[in-house]
Amino acid sequence: MANKVYVVGVGMTKFEKPGRREDWDYPQMAKESGTKALEDAGISFDEVRQAYVGYVYGESTSGQRAVYEMGMTGIPVVNVNNNCSTGSTALYLAAEAIRGGRADCVLALGFEKMQPGSLGSTYDDREQPMGRHIQALAEISEVLFPPAPWMFGAAGREHMKTYGTTAEHFAKIGEKNHRHSVNNPYAQFQESYSLQDILDSRMIYDPLTKLQCSPTSDGSGAVILASESFVDSHGLAGQAVEIVGQAMTTDFASTFDGTAKNIIGYDMNVQAARQVYDQAGLGAEDFQVIELHDCFSANELLLYEALGLCAEGEGGKLVDSGDTTYGGKWVVNPSGGLISKGHPLGATGLAQCAELTWQLRGTADKRQVDGVEAALQHNIGLGGAAVVTAYQRAER
Repeated sequence: MANKVYVVGVGMTKFEKPGRREDWDYPQMAKESGTKALEDAGISFDEVRQAYVGYVYGESTSGQRAVYEMGMTGIPVVNVNNNCSTGSTALYLAAEAIRGGRADCVLALGFEKMQPGSLGSTYDDREQPMGRHIQALAEISEVLFPPAPWMFGAAGREHMKTYGTTAEHFAKIGEKNHRHSVNNPYAQFQESYSLQDILDSRMIYDPLTKLQCSPTSDGSGAVILASESFVDSHGLAGQAVEIVGQAMTTDFASTFDGTAKNIIGYDMNVQAARQVYDQAGLGAEDFQVIELHDCFSANELLLYEALGLCAEGEGGKLVDSGDTTYGGKWVVNPSGGLISKGHPLGATGLAQCAELTWQLRGTADKRQVDGVEAALQHNIGLGGAAVVTAYQRAER
């Protein structure tokens, strides 16, 4: 039987526009978030037995260089790169170490120091990991570069054509997430916009305007995970949050079934969510707060369906119902999501974990959702990997 896994400490930096903070390299980012997580857990780095460190853009063993800012204790440090799901992959691996009894206290750390502008490839002398995905989408959609807005925008267009979803539905998601971010001091953007502002902002790939797209960001997040015995011996039950379900899926053959939605991971998301619901004994209706991967507003709408918040094809109706914001059935992306909080790739999944931990503890300040008993996290990277995690407050 697998050991229980608890989040006992979380920390993150404010997410920033690339280069905005002077003398803020990735070691400094990691030290800031990691130190906050250790302080939150009330432990010293000497008690950490393993570390899993995620980043997408960086040299080999950057994870060690980052961790050394907190201490050099000789522990295993594993570098993790899984595209935009890198942070959640580090979290998943750290949790696996606890579940398997290989360690009783593990650090999951993620950071990114990014270049301004759209994402690009680093190595152009070899096969691109997403080459097959791009080729498959090019067979059913006009091609646009950079690839990311085209890929998610094409899935949005497909949904519009199939189910009658409108550009306004996607814009409403952007409006919601920007509105939520006003109360998040860690967010890169903390400004609300009207629905018309969202619709009128610069078109990136129809129907996605600039204010519906996540920006490149610098920043870091960190999580301390612990076993049940560690929680008990350190008196951490009062702040511990249990991971009650967690799954990672990669591409299925259905990714290349000729639909845009599966090229961007719809089936991966569905299967990961089902596994987590089975593990946790919970359904979508049992969660009060959700942090999900809104790299573009179109993806958030598709995730409503993939995660089971509504039936397939009814994402637009769910948007119109108001059930994904305060006062509705769920509060989705109270942090502002990737669209407004920012998206430093290696840190995103860990920042989602931090937000949900604060929500479950009741310490999310002006963002606090009422009556949070269970929380759901979703993070995806194309090429591909989807990670879904369910959390509940530890039994007192």
